[in-house]
Amino acid sequence: MGKGEQSLTPEEDALVDLLTNLIRDSEAHVYPSPRKSKSNAIVQFLLEERGLTLKDLWPQIGSRGRVSEIVTGKRPISLNQARKPAEFFHAGVELFI
Repeated sequence: MGKGEQSLTPEEDALVDLLTNLIRDSEAHVYPSPRKSKSNAIVQFLLEERGLTLKDLWPQIGSRGRVSEIVTGKRPISLNQARKPAEFFHAGVELFI
């Protein structure tokens, strides 16, 4: 990269393209776009990444049944409910609504 984009050999240019695509694909997998993900998928992802279980969300959202309904997508998260997991996960409320 220090040579400048115009000075790369065809092989180096192909390698830069490959690395760029691999990084983009990896970031899209590890950090899914919240605009494309549903709130229940985001909650599932955050729980999995932190090694937590649904039980860890009971004090944040409510009863075991309510947490289960939200995580399975049977019930949407209300704005009031979204604030609690946002604080718990140290994330923006917009991820959960």
